[in-house]
Amino acid sequence: MFALSKTATCAALGTFVVIGGLGLSARAEPVQRLGPVGPNDTISATVGSKGFFAWYEPDGGHCGLHVVMFNRDDESGASAVGFRIRLNAHEIVNIDSSYDKSVGLQCGDHAETLRIVDPSTWIAAGAAQ
Repeated sequence: MFALSKTATCAALGTFVVIGGLGLSARAEPVQRLGPVGPNDTISATVGSKGFFAWYEPDGGHCGLHVVMFNRDDESGASAVGFRIRLNAHEIVNIDSSYDKSVGLQCGDHAETLRIVDPSTWIAAGAAQ
């Protein structure tokens, strides 16, 4: 689908350090960075009982999106899981929690940005208004 660059690999390793390292409790509220961000910059936020980190690499005008999710009350970091997806410009991927909470990540024009979008502003087809 798309290869991990050295920067993305470092970002992924940094994410796991933040989750499980540094001797910090995972119960502490993570610093939220809601974007918009550019390539290889990290968005960090919470949705319900989950925390997540997301970043992307430009992929021919698309966003090669990487997301790592974890349970906020997991001190060991063992709950961390990740996924990758390729988004077209303006396309949104939804991240849902088990508590009826949802957040969307949207790829910007020509893969210039990634941002969080508010689900309450989406139209029925899932696109931002």
